[in-house]
Amino acid sequence: MTARWPSWRTDLAISLVSFAGGLVLYAAGGWRMFFGASLWSGAPHGVLLVPMTVMAGCCLLRRLAPGAAEAIGLVALAADTLLGGSLGTALIFTQVVYDACVYGRPWLWRANLYGWVAASVLAAAGGVVASGSWRGVVLGLVVALVAVLPTVTGISVRQYRDQARVQRLRAEETARLAAWERRQAVADERARMARELHDVVANQLGAIAIHATAVLSAADPSPQLVRQAVTQIRESSVSGLAEMRRMIGLLREDGDTGPADPATRPGLASLPQLVAQARADGLAVELRTGGLDRALPVSVDFAAHRIVRESLANAWKHGAGAAVLRVDVDADRVLIETANALRPDGSTPGSGHGLIGMRERAALLGGTLTAGPEDGHWRLRASLPVRHTQEAAV
Repeated sequence: MTARWPSWRTDLAISLVSFAGGLVLYAAGGWRMFFGASLWSGAPHGVLLVPMTVMAGCCLLRRLAPGAAEAIGLVALAADTLLGGSLGTALIFTQVVYDACVYGRPWLWRANLYGWVAASVLAAAGGVVASGSWRGVVLGLVVALVAVLPTVTGISVRQYRDQARVQRLRAEETARLAAWERRQAVADERARMARELHDVVANQLGAIAIHATAVLSAADPSPQLVRQAVTQIRESSVSGLAEMRRMIGLLREDGDTGPADPATRPGLASLPQLVAQARADGLAVELRTGGLDRALPVSVDFAAHRIVRESLANAWKHGAGAAVLRVDVDADRVLIETANALRPDGSTPGSGHGLIGMRERAALLGGTLTAGPEDGHWRLRASLPVRHTQEAAV
């Protein structure tokens, strides 16, 4: 509506309607309504149209210069009063005062409120003194109707608009914050999924690359070596595909086949298979376990499986020789430790997503994970609380 009808057209319409209304009142005899006689009351009636025209013109400045419009209107009202006072000019002045309180600076509506209240009191007192009767208080009521009432109305409208503006700004800020949070959530989810893909794919692809390199580096590989390498490559590929399908099943939300069964998630029950796979990939592993017969929450069991798998991959990347893997489960926590000697030629380069993913898994369960060189060995320690997770799930 504002785009179709600009504000200057609204101001022009108000000015023209006010002037037309004043002309109607003038034609109906609405002049010299305040005093029976005044300084210039003997002037022709047509002279009253001059201050009324000026007053109507002040409406054109209601947004551009409301303070100046009120000052000019006050002068026009004083001239109209000296001419005997006309009802049309007084009514248009109420619009000018209202606009000054709505569109003017904050100090202007305060000055109007205090000034016109004081003026109405003084007018009432002056009317009583001049007339010698209490009926002179009517003069104060006239000032209150012409100036105080539009001032209070304008202040109320201004405060309502200010509150609406503040609420609108708050709503816009809330919308911007919500949009930022959505973008941040999407970015975090993408990073998490990238680490999940790393856990699922990188280890299997690394094993495939190792066996393929072993065959390619041999000067004259025997059929038995080739067959053994291809067998390991096939097993790693099939295992990686199974892990990918399992992860896609966990992430799927279309409801075509229903939610994935938590029982199908890998856990510590597959620990022998993980160790066997690591040994097949060329990493000697010494396994030490305790308490694996205890039942674990699905989230802890799944996280422990992922951490064990990634810890063996890190032992191959950063260490050399036999790796000691210890997995202990008790009523309070799951403890996972791996250790093997550091590579003399330095670590195999990696993306770092594996360590980040393991730390995040441990942190989500309220546990801890540390990994790095220590006393000539590559060590990883993870502690996953069981009781804390159970209480959080309640």
